[in-house]
Order: sequence, then C-alpha cells, then structure tokens
Amino acid sequence: MKVALGQFAVSRDWQDNSETCISLMRRALAGEADLLLLPEAVLAQDISDPDRVIQAAQPLDGPFLKRILAASRNNQLTTIMTVHVPAQEGKVKNVLVVVRDGEIVARYEKLHLYDAFAMQESRKVISGSKVPPLVEVAGMKVGLMTCYDVRFPELARRLALEGADVLVLPAAWVRGPLKEMHWEVLVTARALENTCYMVAVGECGPRNIGNSLVVDPLGVATVKAGEGAGLIFAVLDPARIAHARSVLPVLENCRFAPPELK
Repeated sequence: MKVALGQFAVSRDWQDNSETCISLMRRALAGEADLLLLPEAVLAQDISDPDRVIQAAQPLDGPFLKRILAASRNNQLTTIMTVHVPAQEGKVKNVLVVVRDGEIVARYEKLHLYDAFAMQESRKVISGSKVPPLVEVAGMKVGLMTCYDVRFPELARRLALEGADVLVLPAAWVRGPLKEMHWEVLVTARALENTCYMVAVGECGPRNIGNSLVVDPLGVATVKAGEGAGLIFAVLDPARIAHARSVLPVLENCRFAPPELK
C-alpha cells in the first residue's frame, strides 16, 4: 500500500480548507497513493476563537463533505480525515470519516477527548462510545484512531487483535514542553507493541506541531515531515508485517486478550 500524509494549518473558513483537502487529494492521486491521511478537525478552526468549531460544524451531508465526496469520485483513493458534526446540547462530535469513490465508507466518533494539559475538549465535544471499524485498503486492514486516542494503548491493541495491519491517526497535536517527544514516542510505541504500521498526521501552524510520520511494525520511522505544510509518501509492505510478527509474536503471546479476539 502506498500512503500519502498531508499536513496543513486549518483555517477558520471551511471553503478554504475544502480546497486544500481537494488539492492534496489530487496530488496524492498523481503520486499513485492508495490512501491519503489528513489531520484532525479539518473543517474549520481558529486558535483565537475556541468556539469556532461549534459555529462552523456541519452535518455529514453538509457542503464541506459534499465537495470532498465529489472530488473522490471515479478513483480508488481512500481519504481519511476528521470533521466536527453538530450534536445535542450545543456541542459537536469529532467524527473521523473514510471517503472513497463518492461515498463515506466508514465513520468513527472519537472515544478519548483531550481533557489534559490545561485543555478541555469535552467542553464542546461529545465523546463516541463504539470501537471503530476496520477498513480494507489495497488488501490491507486499517484500524482507525484520532489524536488523543494514541495515549490509550488498549484501543490500538484491540484493533490489532481484530486484524489491523495498519493504524491511522489524524491529529492536531498541540505544542508544549516535551510534546514533540510524546508524539514520536507514543506513535512508535503503538506500532512496535502491536507489530503494525502507524500512519500519523498532525496539523501544523502556530499551535500544532506537524511532524507527521510513518513507523513500521518494528518501530522504525520510515518517513517524517517537518513543522510546515506538505505532502509526503511511504510504502507499507505486508512482508515487513509478516516478518515482525514472526520474530516478535506479541499478538499471539498476549495473555490479556479476550479469546474471541486472539
């Protein structure tokens, strides 16, 4: 599987962000990617206006995703991102969507909300309650996670035991003391402990770190982006997964997995 990682700084205008996403989709297609991963919360954001995500939220059949779906038609590129969707009580849901050939083929409502480091995502976001599905892309099974989920190894392990070869992580990782180190260590750990590829994309800009990367099943970072906007590519090799799981059979050796998932 060839993956493309597109990182950019999300603006307050959904129209601008839709054009950026569509441009990255075109570039990913030109690079013959099977999968394009974009950051978390790409619909609209404004660091000077924390309530912008609520004001700008759109339903899944709203104009933002209609543009994305139209751009995805008549090709086999799978594109993954998260958007804020209106919910009850004046709040929103942080919904990961998997888009392919004009359709939303899977969705996932973020389980773990970022109530940490003096931030409180739950003030405006309602958490999901279901483990995300696996999605098949180019013959490989892809597990879905969103940003803060990476700090909870139980979810990644559950997805790996269900058969994930690849774990994807759209994120908006906030800058701060040691935060870049946390990002790389956590992404690497989730790959290594589950012998999966990790594909992690971070928003860049004045508040977020960027630093998108791919880590292979033995903990080797194969590509990395810097702090600015850009598109990078990586090839994920099923043979590398098979090798990792033959020399490091942690999924077979795990004694805490429910029998039906082993």
